[in-house]
Order: sequence, then structure tokens, then C-alpha cells
Amino acid sequence: MSTLILRPVKPEDNKLLAKVLRDVLIEMGVPKVGTAYEDESLDRMYETYDKERCAYFVVEEDGRLLGGAGIAPLTGEKPTICELQKMYFLSEVRGRGIGYQMMQKCLEFAKNNEYTHCYLETMPYMESARKLYRKVEFEPLAAPMGDTGHYSCKEWMLKTL
Repeated sequence: MSTLILRPVKPEDNKLLAKVLRDVLIEMGVPKVGTAYEDESLDRMYETYDKERCAYFVVEEDGRLLGGAGIAPLTGEKPTICELQKMYFLSEVRGRGIGYQMMQKCLEFAKNNEYTHCYLETMPYMESARKLYRKVEFEPLAAPMGDTGHYSCKEWMLKTL
């Protein structure tokens, strides 16, 4: 029986986590420009999220890193609005409820850090992800918020916490 763990990112996760996240983005057909793929932070996830009111959690099974998700303030918005960031999982873990568990962990962190709203960006064709976001009551927006630099992401959603 396998052991599934959701835990905070560690410095030693950086290299493998960057590879996992970029592999998933390629698999999903996400453009390499204007998305998380080109974010320099992908190579330094521990350092990026080792700040006040920020967190990145990874999912690990039997010692293998399989993906993750994070919360950070939404750049260019009020300090009460956070962003769900870089939530991606390898195909072998999808469909097992891990995304829901990770979402709950991230939203709990956001609430505990005095955020009132959580924003996210996604792609229109990522229907499974969008279904999960709707399940936890994210509402679609007509236009993007903040200044994420992810101009290739064409779906925006917001949740009241």
C-alpha cells in the first residue's frame, strides 16, 4: 500500500519540482511564454514561497514528488487577495482526489493568513481543473486581476474565503 503525503516544499525539492511542473505544463500543451512555464520561480520554489503569507505544498507518494500547489499574495492587488499558484500534478496522481485535498490545504492556509479572496488563472481546455475549481466555489471572472504576467492564461476565477 502506498503512502501519500502532502507537505510543505523543502529546499532539496527545487530541482525535481521544477522538472515535474514543467513536464506537466508540456503535457497539457500550455504555451511556454506568458504562463508559469517561463517563471524563474519554478527553479527556486522553496525560496519563492519561504516568505510571510506564502506557502507551497507538494504531494509525495512513496518518496516520489508528484506535483504541488501554492498560495501567495496576488501581485498588484489588495493584501487581502491571494492567488492559487502552480497547481499541477503528474498524470499518475490525477483523478484520485489529490487536487481536492491540495486545494483544501491551500485554502485553509489562505484563510489562516487573513486573505478574504483567492484568485486563480487557468486555461479554457483544462476542464478537469476547472471542474474542481467550480466544486470548491470559485466563480468565473470576465477579466484578469492583478499582475501575474501570465497573459496566455485566458480563464480567471475568484473565490470568497
